[in-house]
Amino acid sequence: MDNPFQIITDAFAPDYQINLSIQGLDGSIMLTLSDRGRIVAKRMISAEQRNDPKRLKRLVQSIQFGIAIEQGHSAMAILEAMTSGDGFAPPPLAKKDSPRPAMGL
Repeated sequence: MDNPFQIITDAFAPDYQINLSIQGLDGSIMLTLSDRGRIVAKRMISAEQRNDPKRLKRLVQSIQFGIAIEQGHSAMAILEAMTSGDGFAPPPLAKKDSPRPAMGL
């Protein structure tokens, strides 16, 4: 079995600082992704998710999807990519020096 911590790191390390911390005796961990001192995503990962490769892959995709939506990418285009059978390749992330889209209603 692949190392779940390496899978998480490989998915996010190119663009984010990653912090994994143990949260409880049940084996759950907290994943925190940050960019330039700003928290981009924070997710609790249960031992069951961490130890099941399919569930871990879906969790990583879900986090990538949420970040992409927050950055202003099209939800429909991302969902299409996720369900096309070709696998989900997250859209290119905003450049580190470019401003992020404003969140508004």
